[in-house]
Amino acid sequence: MSEKFEKLDHSHKVFIQQQHLYFVSTAGAEGYVNVSPKGMDSFRILDDSTVAWLNLTGSGNETAAHVLENGRMTVMFCSFGKQPLIMRLYGQAVAIHPRDERWDELSALFPSYTGARQVFSLSIELVQTSCGYAVPYFRLEGERPTLTKWADNHGEAGIRDYWMEKNAKSLNDTDTGI
Repeated sequence: MSEKFEKLDHSHKVFIQQQHLYFVSTAGAEGYVNVSPKGMDSFRILDDSTVAWLNLTGSGNETAAHVLENGRMTVMFCSFGKQPLIMRLYGQAVAIHPRDERWDELSALFPSYTGARQVFSLSIELVQTSCGYAVPYFRLEGERPTLTKWADNHGEAGIRDYWMEKNAKSLNDTDTGI
């Protein structure tokens, strides 16, 4: 039921582009494993072996702390429609912040969001697909506007203050690179 690939092929790219939800998983050497659901217009395929996703300000910043520590990341997509499929992208990630050289290049690939915090670039080492037969059917009703409204209400200066207060350390008390 499971298949492994060294890189994304055309059918993988089509599948990814049809998804409205994905999950990002990271872990440090010790402490908690983090899994975060992601949505909105925040994922891009850069080439057959590289993807990027825009991380918006949230209640925590675990992904950044884990990537800073060891770079390991898995991104998972699963179909909630007629054709069942689960796809995982395994690899090494780097975080690009607004202060970094590649920020303008990568952030330009996404809509402009007040709460944009990092772009994560993932170098794919393995693509794995599996059946997804146990994944239930769901229908998308729409995107939630809550996060963007919250960020817009805080403004850029308020978001930066929030980062320093709430996003500078992980649950494991490690640096997030903010």
